[in-house]
Amino acid sequence: MPARDFLESCPPNIQAQFLAVVKAVADAPPPSFSGGGYWEAMHGDMGGFYEVRIDGKSREHYRLFCILESKGAELGLGGAAIVLITGKQKPFRTKLSTADYASVKLLGSEYRSRTPRSVLR
Repeated sequence: MPARDFLESCPPNIQAQFLAVVKAVADAPPPSFSGGGYWEAMHGDMGGFYEVRIDGKSREHYRLFCILESKGAELGLGGAAIVLITGKQKPFRTKLSTADYASVKLLGSEYRSRTPRSVLR
């Protein structure tokens, strides 16, 4: 459960901010939720993923990668869902590596390969 492991490794205030953004998106899903810079649709090779962006006070960037399942009922999720895939942390003003993004895509592919989807609720 990479997303849970990532969240548990984050400082408590960062965890709380991530969960607040995910709840706000769930309460007013895109396109209703504009994101305010915290929720971003990814593009290019990362299309189909969304990223929650939180910046820590210790000059660290925290990123939580998600997938929206609008047809979650058909996939065994009971309804539309935001699925938390994994997260990454990086120093201020740096970029994640190609390998980092590849690991996110690999986890997303593994998740999408199953019907019903395997998730921890």
